[in-house]
Amino acid sequence: MKAFRTLWASAGLLWLPGPALSAWQLNLPVPRSEIARQIHDLHTLILWVCVGIFVVVFGVMFYALWRHRKAAGHAARHFHENTAVEVAWTAIPFLILVGMAWPATRTILAQKDTSDPDLTVKVTGYQWKWEYDYLQEGVKYLSVLATPREQIENRAAKGEHYLLEVDEPLVVPVGRKVRVLLTANDVIHAWWVPALGVKQDAIPGFIRDTWFRAAAVGTYRGQCAELCGRDHAFMPIVVEVKSEADYRAWLADRKAKLAAAAAEAGKAFGLDELKARGEKVYAANCAACHQPDGKGIPGVFPAVDGSKVALGPRQGHIEVVLHGRPGTAMAAFGPQLSDVDLAAVVTYQRNAWGNRTGEAVQPAEVRALRK
Repeated sequence: MKAFRTLWASAGLLWLPGPALSAWQLNLPVPRSEIARQIHDLHTLILWVCVGIFVVVFGVMFYALWRHRKAAGHAARHFHENTAVEVAWTAIPFLILVGMAWPATRTILAQKDTSDPDLTVKVTGYQWKWEYDYLQEGVKYLSVLATPREQIENRAAKGEHYLLEVDEPLVVPVGRKVRVLLTANDVIHAWWVPALGVKQDAIPGFIRDTWFRAAAVGTYRGQCAELCGRDHAFMPIVVEVKSEADYRAWLADRKAKLAAAAAEAGKAFGLDELKARGEKVYAANCAACHQPDGKGIPGVFPAVDGSKVALGPRQGHIEVVLHGRPGTAMAAFGPQLSDVDLAAVVTYQRNAWGNRTGEAVQPAEVRALRK
């Protein structure tokens, strides 16, 4: 009875006005690129072809059942090897398939045409974040989930873009063809932004490509679409499409920040300054496995609090964070983080929780150990 009432309650929602139905959207997202529009149109075309086949096939079947029922005095007749019928039920499906294959092939070929891009971005998937490298501009940065841990752990109300928000989105100019080169550093990921019609696997050791051209300024959200580990659900994608002028201003600002970061790497930092910065780096990159309290997950991810690495020689600790441990879940953070961030997170780990070494690791020490 409870299931019956739930069914009727759900059916009643169909009579509600448009805003109330927004959470019940069944169709694809509104297309915001040329490829997305083609995919949307292809989906709609094939849907109506399927509806037409359903109506014709089941209409004829139900009419035959009703018209030739036994109660009306009809008796079953046996027949076989009707050449005309066999030709018809072979030729008609063939023609339908060819009719659907033509626009489908055209869309697939358009998806694969990455020639003559206006902008090329290399995207690398990590567990569990994305790295964006603007090959023609010399700009590179990481994009990490920005949803607070309090929301994830149900200690705070969920935000509007829960698990679909990042600290650094991919920024591109509107109306420009953007070629995306995809690879991964550890396991298979997939870069998927539905509104832009983009979905491509990122495979370690391979470079694959796709493209999009955003038709309107705005923010478009997606997710990793390949099961890539325990925090697969925490690996969103955000593409921010700006006007040409705003994009150029963002690019100039990003380059200025990179220049400042390069100059910063030559400085000597105090212990408290490194710990404060390292706490943020740890939360964004390490807490998912080793936990915010540094206790890890027994039998899965080792603890940092009280570990031999965090309390051992500085060089060994830096090398583990910098180069990872092959054959384990410990990834190499050298390609992802700057010398300053690496020095900060190592300093934080050596001086947080029950760890009290009192040592400050400097960026120069990290740079000396890079290979």
